[in-house]
Amino acid sequence: MPTFAHLLPPSWKTAVTAWLDEDTPSFDYGGYVVGEVEREAFLLGKGKSVAVLAGVPFVDEIFSQLGCTVEWHMSEGETFEPVKKVATVRGKARHLLLGERVALNLLARCSGIATKSRYFLETARANGYKGIIAGTRKTTPGFRLVEKYGMLVGGIDAHRHDLSSMVMLKDNHVWSTGSIKQAIETVREVSGFTLLIDVEVRSEVEADEAIDAGADIVMLDNLEGEELYAVARSLRKKWEGKRKFLIETSGGIDENNLKERAVNDIDILSTSAVHQSVQHIDFSLKIQLPKTGESSG
Repeated sequence: MPTFAHLLPPSWKTAVTAWLDEDTPSFDYGGYVVGEVEREAFLLGKGKSVAVLAGVPFVDEIFSQLGCTVEWHMSEGETFEPVKKVATVRGKARHLLLGERVALNLLARCSGIATKSRYFLETARANGYKGIIAGTRKTTPGFRLVEKYGMLVGGIDAHRHDLSSMVMLKDNHVWSTGSIKQAIETVREVSGFTLLIDVEVRSEVEADEAIDAGADIVMLDNLEGEELYAVARSLRKKWEGKRKFLIETSGGIDENNLKERAVNDIDILSTSAVHQSVQHIDFSLKIQLPKTGESSG
């Protein structure tokens, strides 16, 4: 059965190596104290509210590179109430501690994004919205794979992964080329038939120009309330049977106005609120005392 881990590219494990190298570039002084006695540690999900577990394959690889094993007590994507023992990690004490902070930081970030993504999706669905909830490309440099992964685990669309995944023409592209029509025609010369073209527009007039020029998606940027609804409905009626396109809304969407923006006249609702400045989920790793009869090292 497919899992989210099956999405990861062959190169992702080198990032884990780099994270470990960053955290221990030289001597491991704390590791000198604890040595390499075999120990067992409990990975605890804490925080103050129900959360979604995300980041499992990354944590597995962190500890695998250190010669440790992880036994998960719940599945990725499931929710838990704090305090919850989500996994047991076994290995040499020094190695457990070498992976501790790297794993906890990653798990906190990825689970935080998954939790917020799940909240946005469930809130929109409860409001009757049937369209797509998506993140954005406003991710942390070097950490995009993890953050996009968290969005997927949370149940939303990760949006385009990078500049090569989809064409998005924003105001700077339009201003640099002279018009929306010219920007679309220019990029279509090289993007071919495999890439969708998403064009950011600020009015119905600009949306008409984009649709007429062949845009696959028109992003109604920062339009809100009745103006958003009116423009979306007008575009659908005007271009029905003439052009196929999707309508996206973006800009300033958060928990306070999600229900207002999540209307079925809109196909895609994209927001960075699911991954920028999200509350991280608190986790801790606690090495257990040796069982009776075991050496304390």
